[in-house]
Amino acid sequence: MICVLSFGLGEAKAVHANIEISGTITEAGTTQALIGCSVAEKGTTNGVFTDADGNFKIRVKDELAILVVTFIGFETKEILVGSNRNINLSLSPTAASLNELVVIGYGSTSSKDVTGSVKSIKSESFNKGIINSPEQLLQGKVAGVNITAASGEPGSPLNINVRGPGGIRSGSTPLFVIDGFALDNSGSGGALNPLTFLNPEDIAAIDVLKDASATAIYGARGANGVILITTKKGKSGTSNLNYTTSVGISTIARPIEVFSGDEFRAELKELKVDFVDGGANTDWQKEITRQAVTQNHNLSLSGGSNKLTYFGSFGVQMQQGILKGSELNRYNARVNLNQKLWEDRLSIDVNLSAANTKNERPPIQSMIGGALVANPTYKAYDVTGKPAVYKDGTNPLLTLDLQDDVTSTNRILGNISPSLTLFKGLVYKLNFGIDYTNTQRDLQTLPFAEPLQLGSYENVNTNNTNRLIENYLTYSFQRNKISATALAGHSYQRIYLQGRGFSINKFPQNGIDPMYNPGLGQDLTLANNKPTGYAVINELQSYFSRVNFQYADKYLATATVRIDGSSKFGANNKYGVFPSFSFGWRLSEEEFLKNSAFSDLKLRAGWGLTGNQEIPSKITQALFTSTVNSTSSYPLTQSDVYPAGTTYSRLANPNIQWEVSSQADFGLDFSLFSGSLSGAVDYFNKVSKDILLEVIPADPVQPAGTYWTNVADMRIKNQGLELDLNYRKNVSNKFSYEIGGNITFIKNKVTNSPYSVIPSGSASGSGLTSATINGYLNNQPIGTFFLKEFIGFDDKGISKYKDTDGDGIEGDNDRIAAGTSLPNRIFNLNGTVHFSGFDFTANFNGVSGNKVYDNTANANFYKLRLSKGLNTTAEAVMYPEESLSNSAPISTRFLKDGAFFRLNNAVLGYNVDTKKLKISKYVPTLRLSVTGQNLFLISKYNGYDPDVNTDRSINGVLSYGIDYLTYPKAKSFIFGLNVGL
Repeated sequence: MICVLSFGLGEAKAVHANIEISGTITEAGTTQALIGCSVAEKGTTNGVFTDADGNFKIRVKDELAILVVTFIGFETKEILVGSNRNINLSLSPTAASLNELVVIGYGSTSSKDVTGSVKSIKSESFNKGIINSPEQLLQGKVAGVNITAASGEPGSPLNINVRGPGGIRSGSTPLFVIDGFALDNSGSGGALNPLTFLNPEDIAAIDVLKDASATAIYGARGANGVILITTKKGKSGTSNLNYTTSVGISTIARPIEVFSGDEFRAELKELKVDFVDGGANTDWQKEITRQAVTQNHNLSLSGGSNKLTYFGSFGVQMQQGILKGSELNRYNARVNLNQKLWEDRLSIDVNLSAANTKNERPPIQSMIGGALVANPTYKAYDVTGKPAVYKDGTNPLLTLDLQDDVTSTNRILGNISPSLTLFKGLVYKLNFGIDYTNTQRDLQTLPFAEPLQLGSYENVNTNNTNRLIENYLTYSFQRNKISATALAGHSYQRIYLQGRGFSINKFPQNGIDPMYNPGLGQDLTLANNKPTGYAVINELQSYFSRVNFQYADKYLATATVRIDGSSKFGANNKYGVFPSFSFGWRLSEEEFLKNSAFSDLKLRAGWGLTGNQEIPSKITQALFTSTVNSTSSYPLTQSDVYPAGTTYSRLANPNIQWEVSSQADFGLDFSLFSGSLSGAVDYFNKVSKDILLEVIPADPVQPAGTYWTNVADMRIKNQGLELDLNYRKNVSNKFSYEIGGNITFIKNKVTNSPYSVIPSGSASGSGLTSATINGYLNNQPIGTFFLKEFIGFDDKGISKYKDTDGDGIEGDNDRIAAGTSLPNRIFNLNGTVHFSGFDFTANFNGVSGNKVYDNTANANFYKLRLSKGLNTTAEAVMYPEESLSNSAPISTRFLKDGAFFRLNNAVLGYNVDTKKLKISKYVPTLRLSVTGQNLFLISKYNGYDPDVNTDRSINGVLSYGIDYLTYPKAKSFIFGLNVGL
């Protein structure tokens, strides 16, 4: 616990002067001394702290002085001195410290009563900076949770793993639940993270359920963890208006060090290669990037009476990406209401949010690829100020001018949750909600004369409607030392997905963008512009129950069972049963630890089953395709007209069942020295079985090329240890600090796979396309790189690879397991310092034990490319013996260490003393801040950033740790203002 000073003085006339008061401060119910507790004379700067035995001495002015005794985590007491000269006090812990509210799904409990592995992060501890989605708020805050950015693009999807990935084709994203509404994990259309619609300023807390005993209440979708997001609510008896605004400046954090114009000339002369010298010295990366500006404005009002509380907000984020032509604009509105009726027996919660997001994207990969290899001696612009056109190369600025990708998304999420107390202890609750998303995506290429480019336009419309209705009863019982809570309910969720698309080609060069008048397209043939579309309905019906039992506030037990039925599975296995059990023992409540240094000590143990249903819809059903061609149709008459022939594309499989994860967790929660030092240790073992996979049939006469099945005996194991530690200290009334961190040791392994390798990530680039980079190998982690081992060059300067099978032939059989993209250590560090009105916070995060495949370098940075007049890095000429004709196939040559340590964000803030300015009546709070984001990175990786995952999946099998022309990350400085009225 940290003590906080509070000073003051009674206003009555003094009777005596310079009175010495002494005493001892202890924790209520124990004899444990409270060390560093503040004892202060009210209204003055006169104050002392208790010593190692809880003792204090203080001299006050007179008998009317009031002593204020304060200790963070404990109730504050005020004592009139009067005739007392020796004051012994006991302070009781506040409800906030022992009973901090933790959301656990279909309810909440106090942190001391939690028996599963749960981590709660409040808004004051969130990461700061330019935030697009809630995952960024969590990065580095929770042990066992690894969040990887796919790219630095505004609003780009994030990869988040809770205690390691456990599936192959079935996804690894945790279930997100917002104010009790379970979201659908499917995308909303476009290239945006589907969670970008949520305004981070509206979030009050995020609770992460990590082990099966905590997530089993969500059954079929809890295998990858559950993240519960609670938005802000109003408080009765208050009325607040809050406005926050910020302006951020972003630049490219780490440009790739390609040759400058002068270096390029020197290298090509050294190689004795003819090239075109344009006479310039152009930094193409600088030309395609910019100093980007981000604006954030958020207005919220909250408050309420005894019966009605409210929270309303409106937010605007206008973010420029550091690549020219990249922009993300988001408009949010939210209303949260709570109304109490019938003598508070009926409580109605209403949560409603609406968001519009517009995302403009340039042709990212072609722009970056062009900027990295473009001849740096060429000029970027011609004499007219337009992008210069070169016959032997592409100006990336020209690509920027000619291609557009604009996505507009409207999303409305609302739910109403009335709770009715039927009689004492028994509460019925209804939760009904709708999540509706509509996305319009326009992709266009402008017509251009030289180089000749015919204009094109494509439109894709996506609708996603997610409906949820839940009914459940909660009964709470307490008698003597026994307390228990029982929950039972039913849930039904229906998700409707629909998409349509069309395209038009061959637009005239008339100055009108195709997206504004598609009718000007001249190629309307169905052969080139066949409309596309799909529609899917997924349904999930569930029955769930949970019992929490507690005896003497020492012995805790939780039992959960959920039965889930999904339309995604076959008729023979639609329903799955997912139980869990967990136990807790609060040793700190035992007599033998009553007077120890532990203010809280709890052992936990739990086990449970969870499921995974994140697979394509309809795969259990037969699929037919009707086509007209020589292999599927036959002339029934003498005419030349062939009728459509119908063939099987997929056979029915009614036996597909849930992918199931079993997880055991053993944990220890502790708090010492009145809460100054706290932490947790967890060991977990998670095993996924009945792995869902699309495979090639063994039967040669099977009509379908592939089919889905549960792979028998195959297992994916995640085993690890989590350590979480936090220390808080109050040095004086003006100075305090807090330091914390966590580290996760984790091992992932695939076992008993019937396949030598299941390919996942594939390569891109000339001569590399579709080559396998990594995959799933037996007795290796997920994301293992499966490559030939590069060992140098032969006497002709041609690449050599290790002949691992000894047959004297270099081939695919020589591939080795060369490391994994999954880190085996994830570590995070954070610290906060308060001094007077100033505060400084820094958050660091990092990983180690992982590798990254630099597909960008593989495709571009080797000597043959340089000899063709294309720019490269020094990596291309690091081997003098390499031949100019040497190719660069997939190999360990371009496999690199992916470990890093990053200063994720740092915040310097100042809380203005509005009382001194005599404006506190009108402006109670006023805060200024400056935030730095991605300020430095320590890494051996020489690409844009090692924290990367370009999607290079093969047939839906997830890829990991591949970097190919990825949108670079930004370094940002944000200046903020917060005004509370």
